[in-house]
Amino acid sequence: MWAALCSSLDVDFVFKLIFLGSFQFDLLHAFHGAKAFVCLIRVAVHTSTRHRKREMDLWSSIAYLLTAWIFVHYLSFFLKRSPFNPKRLPPGPLPFPIVGNIFKLGSKPHESLAELAKAYGPVLALKLGYVSAIVISSVPMAKEVLQKHDASFSYRTVVDASTVLDHHQSSVVFLPPSTKWRNMRRVCNSYVFAISQLDASREHRRRKVQELISHVDHCCEVGTIVNIGQEAFDTTLNILSNIFFSVDLANPRSDSGREFKEMIWDIMVVNGTPNIADFFPLLKIIDPQRIRHRSKILARKMITLFNTMIDERLQLRKQTGSLESNDVLDALLSISQDNNKELELSVIPHLLMDLFAAGIETTSKVQLNGQWQSYFATQRN
Repeated sequence: MWAALCSSLDVDFVFKLIFLGSFQFDLLHAFHGAKAFVCLIRVAVHTSTRHRKREMDLWSSIAYLLTAWIFVHYLSFFLKRSPFNPKRLPPGPLPFPIVGNIFKLGSKPHESLAELAKAYGPVLALKLGYVSAIVISSVPMAKEVLQKHDASFSYRTVVDASTVLDHHQSSVVFLPPSTKWRNMRRVCNSYVFAISQLDASREHRRRKVQELISHVDHCCEVGTIVNIGQEAFDTTLNILSNIFFSVDLANPRSDSGREFKEMIWDIMVVNGTPNIADFFPLLKIIDPQRIRHRSKILARKMITLFNTMIDERLQLRKQTGSLESNDVLDALLSISQDNNKELELSVIPHLLMDLFAAGIETTSKVQLNGQWQSYFATQRN
C-alpha cells in the first residue's frame, strides 16, 4: 500500500510543500512516522536522479553548441582567406575563439606587431575580439595607403566613448566622408591650421613657453620641486585656449582654471584607456569599464563650457558690432553666421572639443620638445 501511495505522489508537489514549511509535520503524522520517512527517501532519491540526468543533458547540450560554434568560427576564418573569396584578408596568425589575437599584442603592442610583421609580411590581418584589423608596417605600403588611397582609408572606426551626446555625428574625427565632413575639414584648413593663423600666434606661443622656462629657472634657484609634465600640460592648455578664445583657461590661481585642467586631464585618461566594449560589441549594453558613462559626464561639462563661451562672444559681438578678439572662435562664428550650411552653430562645440583633444597631444610632444632641447643645450653651454 505504501509503495502504491508513494508511486502515486507528485514528487514536485511534495517537495514544494515541504520547502514551504506548510506540509512538513502533517506529512509525518499522516504517514505514521517511519513509513513516511521511507516514502520521502524514495521520493528524494527519484528526484535527485532526475535532476542529475537533467544536468547531464544540459552540459551535453552546451558542449555540442560550443563545439559547433568553434567549428563555424574556424570555417569562416579559413573561408575569408580562401583565394575564391573576393574579400579575403591578408595573412595573419590564427585567432582563438572569442578573444581572437588580442593576447598576441602583449604589454608592448608596437614590438609585438613588429615581430608579427617578420613572420607574416608588411601587411597582416589580426582579429581583435570581434573586430578585424589590418596592420601596415612598411614605408612603401604606408605611402600607398596614406597618399594614393587616402580617401578610401579616411574613415575611422567609431569607438563607444565617442557616441556620447551624439559627438560622433558632429566630429571631424569620426564622421565618414561626406559633405558635412568636407566642410569641417575645409574650415579647419582655412581658419585653424592656415599659415596666416599660425604666424599670428607665433609670438604668443613663444611668450608662453618662455614663461614656462622662466618659472622652471626660478624654481631651481629657490630649490622648489617642479613637475615638468604638469607645467608643460598647463602651458599647452594656455597656448591653445589663447589661440581659440584669447584667454588663459588653465590659470592655476583660479578655481575655474584648476577645474578646467582636471576636466581635460580626465578626458585624456578616459579616451586613452582601451575599452573592451570596442572589441566585443555585445558588451556595449552593460559598459563594463564605465568608460561611456564617464565620457558622457566629461563631454557634457566640456560642451556646456564651450556653449557658455560662445553665447558670451555672440553677446559681445552684438553689443560692439565688431570682432575685437579676432581668434579662432570669432572666425568660426563668422562662418556660421555667413553660411550656416557650411558650419552649423551647434557643431562648433564638438569641433572645439576635437581640436583641444588633438592639439594638447601634438603641441606637448612637438612644440615644447623643441623648446626644451634648446633650453637644455643652453644650460650645458
